[in-house]
Amino acid sequence: MAKKILVVDDAMFMRKLLSDILSKAGYEVVAEAGNGEEAYQMFKQHHPDLVTMDITMPEVTGIEGVKLITLDYPDAKILMCSAMGQENMVIDSVKAGAKGFIVKPFVAEKVIAEVQKLIG
Repeated sequence: MAKKILVVDDAMFMRKLLSDILSKAGYEVVAEAGNGEEAYQMFKQHHPDLVTMDITMPEVTGIEGVKLITLDYPDAKILMCSAMGQENMVIDSVKAGAKGFIVKPFVAEKVIAEVQKLIG
């Protein structure tokens, strides 16, 4: 059975891009969310194997989203998505419970390599 992934980004085109990369690699994108709060709600509903989480989002940021999810689901596997130059935020997100990160703009091979490291 395909591994389930929740894609979180405030930009719909980025969610679509990432969903396409993941789907082509055989993963099932079970839900999408536009901020950290929506991500938490979708996680509770779908219990995905992995979450890809944008760092910079309105209302509830990715780092806050990681904290929300890992508080209730400490074993959650969360892969942060960051633009260049957000190294400090990546460090903060790892401290909050993220398991890795990928850099925008996305390179399909690198995205899949990181996802495979976390969930096979």
